[in-house]
Amino acid sequence: MRLAYLWDSTKCIACMACVVSCAGSNYSEIMRFEEPNPMMKWLGGNIRVVIREVGRPELRLVSCFHCDKPPCVLVCPTRASHIDRDTGLVLLDETKCIGCKACIVACPYGARWLHPTTLLPEKCPGPVCIDIIRGGRKPICVSVCPANARDFGDIDDPNSSISIKISKSKSERPLELLGTEPKYFIVKG
Repeated sequence: MRLAYLWDSTKCIACMACVVSCAGSNYSEIMRFEEPNPMMKWLGGNIRVVIREVGRPELRLVSCFHCDKPPCVLVCPTRASHIDRDTGLVLLDETKCIGCKACIVACPYGARWLHPTTLLPEKCPGPVCIDIIRGGRKPICVSVCPANARDFGDIDDPNSSISIKISKSKSERPLELLGTEPKYFIVKG
């Protein structure tokens, strides 16, 4: 099993339900609108919004891309960052983390951030979503999307909703040329 995320940019209405629900569910202790996450300049959560200004401006939602060849795992001296054998997701074991921040620096997507209280790296999926995924459900960001622009599932299963959407759409994986083999698909128009 290799779980992956999909974001359909053609359906996204930029309502930010995924962003707010991720932050509120996983990091409610630091969710303050008046004090954004100091590292991301955004809510304390795993999804950030990027506006690409190259050519025609376009919105991008960025979170961990759960690479098959993740640089964050390769640089982790304690193996706190690892690929979960059951799900294929890149996870962080905070009990092994020494806070060296090598994983934050190594991520070419800027998907990791520093928790302002614990000073440890954070990433998708957050603690609540990990439990939800292990329970066989889709993460909060997917379940709250009113436009059905997000999906999550096993890309090794050709009958999964995510595999069907990928096969029927024009999709791309961000910075695929880096060789990290991200498991985050963006459907383009």
